[in-house]
Amino acid sequence: MQAFLALSRAIDRLNAFVGKYCIWLIFAATFISAANAIVRKVFDTSSNAFLEVQWYLFAWSFLIAAGYTLLHREHVRIDVINSRLSKKVQVWIDILGFAFFLTPLCLTILWLTTPVVMQMIQSGEMSGNPGGLIRWPVWMAIPVGVTLLLLQGISELIKRIAFLTGDGPDPTGKLGDKSAEEELAEALRAEAERKQLEALAAQAGSHKA
Repeated sequence: MQAFLALSRAIDRLNAFVGKYCIWLIFAATFISAANAIVRKVFDTSSNAFLEVQWYLFAWSFLIAAGYTLLHREHVRIDVINSRLSKKVQVWIDILGFAFFLTPLCLTILWLTTPVVMQMIQSGEMSGNPGGLIRWPVWMAIPVGVTLLLLQGISELIKRIAFLTGDGPDPTGKLGDKSAEEELAEALRAEAERKQLEALAAQAGSHKA
């Protein structure tokens, strides 16, 4: 089991690295979109290549971040019933989901899309739009992203089996990193406490006067 847990940690590090830096794809898409708008307004010219490269970057960002999202357990879940179940039952539901739904789905997508991507690379298929880009780079995001998601699913499966055998911690809790919502809630709570302290201090000062 320790060897499988080492594999799980390696997969987690891979998806953590990818998720950390894929934000630059969003930045690049935003920069290109702004530059395209400025050029179009100022010089009254543009190109479909600018539009398509934005689609490419956006497709890459959300596809390769799917594994990172699963690592941080941020995919949409229906917890109305699941949260009422025991921890062991929750873990078993996850195991069945990863083994019989996520893994077969990822393998099916890879089986269907990989030949298409290889064919596009060989043919050099281009966009049908005037000034459009070559197609295979955006299609390549599908097998790459799905592979990362599949690997993360394997990692999560290993962690849950390790939990049931007593070889690992609870895999269903939040990771150390706080979500944006949690950080906002903490900031609002700290601000409320600060204002309350200031009000108490002002009240104490008025009593002394």
